[in-house]
Amino acid sequence: MPRAPIYVPISTPDQWKALLAEPDKQWRTGFSAKTIAHSWLEANGMPIEVSALLRSSGVPSFSSIEPLLIIPEHKVLLPPTSGHPSQNDVFVLARGSDATLVSITIEGKVSESLSTTLAEWLAEPSPGKGIRLAFLKEQLSLQGGLPPTLRYQLLHRLVSAILEAKRFGARHAVMIVHSFSQTHEWFTDFEAFLELFGARAKLGTLSWLFNSGQIAVYAGWAQGDSRFLAA
Repeated sequence: MPRAPIYVPISTPDQWKALLAEPDKQWRTGFSAKTIAHSWLEANGMPIEVSALLRSSGVPSFSSIEPLLIIPEHKVLLPPTSGHPSQNDVFVLARGSDATLVSITIEGKVSESLSTTLAEWLAEPSPGKGIRLAFLKEQLSLQGGLPPTLRYQLLHRLVSAILEAKRFGARHAVMIVHSFSQTHEWFTDFEAFLELFGARAKLGTLSWLFNSGQIAVYAGWAQGDSRFLAA
């Protein structure tokens, strides 16, 4: 069943850790879960590289972003709801400089891959996976077959931003990979994902992908501060 929409504030890394799907496995120094938790907690808002990424778009709304709500490990239900939700490392509901709302989903990375490829995810097909993939493609306005090497995680992470934009009445939906890899590992997978929308990925630059009704959809890759790798 869907969770009740009740959220509690956190102020320590241990409180963030408790929200992870597999805390004992995921909470390790030098890995994304612990790194992104320390980065966002210290920022007490949005890390400067994330704010800079948004400004890079040149979109007037993003010239000054005020986070209204920041939720770690935020789950977004996708059909069929009996399956796994999309668990976003961070979800931000923000207000732009023109008072429009912005829905932002964050995928944190260090050296870990962007999860399974579409081919790997579909290796054991099921009716539920067919329903989910059709839904993701519809939300992203994608037609026909998708490349088997595409990272499934990027599909549902971007859809999460769109669904939350619809839920909160936001005019913008943004998916950001917040990477702390000093060699930009897995950036080529991100590039391939943006190519689906005819967009070109560039480090530290936000790209417009398409419009979903009245919602403008974007994606970008932000370079995190390496000092959090030792947290």
